[in-house]
Amino acid sequence: MSVLEPPALLLRRVRPYGEGDPVDVLVRDGLIAAIGPDAGGATPDGDPGTVEVHDLDGAVLLPGFVDLHTHLREPGREDTETIATGSAAAARGGYTAVFAMANTQPPQDNQTVTDSVWRIGRSLGLCDVHPVGAVTVGLKGEQLTEMGQMASGEAKVRIFSDDGMCVDDPLVMRRALEYSAGLGVLVAQHAEEPRLTRGAVAHEGPTAARLGLTGWPRSAEESIVARDAILARDAGARVHICHASTTGTVELLKWAKAQGISITAEVTPHHLLLDDSRLESYDGVYRVNPPLREAHDARALREALVAGVIDCVATDHAPHAAQEKCCEFAAARPGMLGLETALPIVAALLVESGEMTWRDLARVMSTRPAEIAGLPDQGRPIQVGEPANLAVVDPDSPWTVVGEELASLSANTPYEGMTFAARVVGTVYRGRMTSLDGTVLA
Repeated sequence: MSVLEPPALLLRRVRPYGEGDPVDVLVRDGLIAAIGPDAGGATPDGDPGTVEVHDLDGAVLLPGFVDLHTHLREPGREDTETIATGSAAAARGGYTAVFAMANTQPPQDNQTVTDSVWRIGRSLGLCDVHPVGAVTVGLKGEQLTEMGQMASGEAKVRIFSDDGMCVDDPLVMRRALEYSAGLGVLVAQHAEEPRLTRGAVAHEGPTAARLGLTGWPRSAEESIVARDAILARDAGARVHICHASTTGTVELLKWAKAQGISITAEVTPHHLLLDDSRLESYDGVYRVNPPLREAHDARALREALVAGVIDCVATDHAPHAAQEKCCEFAAARPGMLGLETALPIVAALLVESGEMTWRDLARVMSTRPAEIAGLPDQGRPIQVGEPANLAVVDPDSPWTVVGEELASLSANTPYEGMTFAARVVGTVYRGRMTSLDGTVLA
């Protein structure tokens, strides 16, 4: 289904940012047209079928979420995810924009592939699917891609990353940052010094040692974060750190931001919630890159997100086939599903604990990632005249995660059987309801 101008939409009894008494929100022509206890009175006369009405019983209304880090697997691994199924998962999770990482098969290292991904996403009309362009040809870390062509193409690529691989050659990374500064785009780095992680499958610490798993030291991440902060400073460029995972990375981000360096960072829900004690089961579902760290790392990441040292939440949604996870731990492919469970996890950890308000959650899941990516029509305030990209959240609707019931083609969720109180019950994308009560409205 293409993105068409929707009929008027009336959201009855919602609470913007979870504040105050419920109000009605009228959406017309893709924009918020009225907000108030009598906003329904502004609906057009005539055929009642021209107004789609949903009574949401006091649910929290937030700006639609923006994910800077999603793996949609198309082209090449449509057996594990497609742009269609990933977009459906995004809609069910409250996302109105996602950034699809470049490590597809073939990789998104040229304008032909990035424009194709963009067009497929647009034709589906479930969320904005922004392709991430590769920094280097074939993600090999050697030759820079034609970043300018991808940035000026139909997809207007805004973010470049070799995620899954680190741009570990400092000269290549320096040139990429210099090039990106001239183009006004962002380089997102998978911070991993590969010479320190050969054969590594778990966080280097007591748990990995006891379990006989090859350890991945924090220094592998932190050394690249420090290096790239300095390179960005000298290039006058912006750099974004993917999936920050260590206490040391938090300290380096504090230092870099204090120096005025243009550095931002994301954290995943699984690094906020889980730690390496989960590895006791040797279950491949818990293998992820970077690995689950220790409990004090998770605590430091949560504190950094609340304080704004870490800018935003990104899912690193990474679908895998069953046989790629149901195997020996060291042979399991790294990655976890994340689009449909991100909001419940962040709400449980930080909103229910009182460390964040719903407005704060909107900042880290919508407003700030939209700013980082340069999306003018996402993450906007819930105000009259603003684009109607919205997420509706029921903060007290307990549900249990069942991987087979998620929209993704894959089921590799580490939260199987876990119960959360909050869930997304509706998503509005460009003025049209795309998901309601877990059903994707194609």
